[in-house]
Amino acid sequence: MPDHTPDFKMHELTDQNKALIRQTVQQLLEKLAADGKLTQDTLLEFWIEVPGIKRPRGSFRGGFLMPDSFVYISDYFKPDVPHLLTPGAAYPDGDVSLEKVWDDLLDELFYQVEIFTSPLSTGKGITLELWAGNRQRPEGEWLYAVDRKVELG
Repeated sequence: MPDHTPDFKMHELTDQNKALIRQTVQQLLEKLAADGKLTQDTLLEFWIEVPGIKRPRGSFRGGFLMPDSFVYISDYFKPDVPHLLTPGAAYPDGDVSLEKVWDDLLDELFYQVEIFTSPLSTGKGITLELWAGNRQRPEGEWLYAVDRKVELG
């Protein structure tokens, strides 16, 4: 059976890009929590534009944007806790710091971004769009979303 795994070399994000992504994600999730919109189904989604690589944006049958990837925020933070970001059920130990939860979420996000940006040896010109919020089910139009677009350097 042939191996269809793409042949690529992962390139780690620079510290500058990691800091930019961290700051952006924290702003989005803090806004989401402050607005009382963090629920069990809340997603952090992203789309990556890589210069020189043509990929049409995917869509669901109804014409909705299909992101490159997503993370369930409730895997990291407790849903339905008004106006706060607190460690979720995956962190049953009360001594877990919020910083540890952020690190875990961002490690997953960084890894996914690195996969999508691996065709390039530099991060220059890569645009990362991030959304956090809730969609109609199945994944359709956003009921509530905060979003931000950043260019990696």
